[in-house]
Amino acid sequence: MDMHSDVKTRTRDLIKILESADNSPYIGEPVSQLEHALQSAFFARTRFKSTTITLSALLHDIGHLLANGHDQMDDLGTLEHEGVGARYLKSLGFSDAVCHLVQSHVLAKRYLCFRKKGYHQGLSPASEQTLMWQGGPMNLDEAMRFEDDPWFETILALRMIDERAKDPTLTVPGLTDYAPVIEEHLAKNIRGGEYVIG
Repeated sequence: MDMHSDVKTRTRDLIKILESADNSPYIGEPVSQLEHALQSAFFARTRFKSTTITLSALLHDIGHLLANGHDQMDDLGTLEHEGVGARYLKSLGFSDAVCHLVQSHVLAKRYLCFRKKGYHQGLSPASEQTLMWQGGPMNLDEAMRFEDDPWFETILALRMIDERAKDPTLTVPGLTDYAPVIEEHLAKNIRGGEYVIG
């Protein structure tokens, strides 16, 4: 299989996973996992005009949709879904930046629970429960290390987008808008590295 065909196959497989999320409730919220992903991508694209950040927003919860073989947080989704998702995206050929932003979005929640007054108290019941599985609020040492991340401000902005993307009345562009963006990103990233067939 040549690179062009392989990229199309990888994109198609990823889109199928996302499409299946239309039937998956976003834990404790009035939208589906797909609606949450699409709203997140819409807000990110509107604010940042960046393919990297838009794809990170679209795919930040992909780990919840890869449940087979992964530990679960009771009925609250996949344990360490951020790492599961980042590793899966890396295997498809997504950039280190996209994978890092996906990997870090739970850290932003833990950070804000430590640093931002009232944030912890404002979590939804489901988010409060998952926080305990995710390590709870950061301590001072963890927060200081997190603040040194070059993507720190972007990660926090994505977390606020994550919180906002739960509106059951909002209509946003669908997956067909993002398939060519995913293909272009994968093709560019795979071309820049060592291409492995399969």
